[in-house]
Amino acid sequence: MADTSFSEDSQQFATDVSRRHVVAGAVTLSLAGAISPAFAQSTDRSPNMPDNIRFSSPDTMQKPPGYSHVVEVTGPGRTVYFAGQLGIDKSGKMGANAREQVEIAENVKAALASVGASFDHVVKLNNYIVDIGTNIAHYREVRDKYVNKSAPPASTTIGVPQLARPGALFEVEAIAVLPPK
Repeated sequence: MADTSFSEDSQQFATDVSRRHVVAGAVTLSLAGAISPAFAQSTDRSPNMPDNIRFSSPDTMQKPPGYSHVVEVTGPGRTVYFAGQLGIDKSGKMGANAREQVEIAENVKAALASVGASFDHVVKLNNYIVDIGTNIAHYREVRDKYVNKSAPPASTTIGVPQLARPGALFEVEAIAVLPPK
């Protein structure tokens, strides 16, 4: 016969821990709201962006060019992670430099659309660029045609010696947050 007292104790412990976490979270949020003037919240939001997402860059840090330092997501929602996209069209053909960047953006756009999202839902981009000194300006030019420039996603860009696909110069990963289904 199974010992049910352990199971009941575990459930009570989980309930107590959950309540403690909720109370601690509420206290933390109330304190953060009272003492966080260092965060300049963006008021320029897309109407499609859920209300539980806040883009900000602390006033105590340099204003970033084309991205947000902090993207905070609270409450219910769907977080979707997208694999790194290369500038490859559906037939498998790699675009040349300018075309490669547009193809990457269109691939990310298609991946977003597959879950009912758009670039307005993107909260984080990870970018990998070969020969970053030569190619970053072009990357930014194309990226800025797709992302919400008034509330840009958090972003990390890394220069790499090469990517997994020979000849590829750019790869972009994305994370998006959507309202619950």
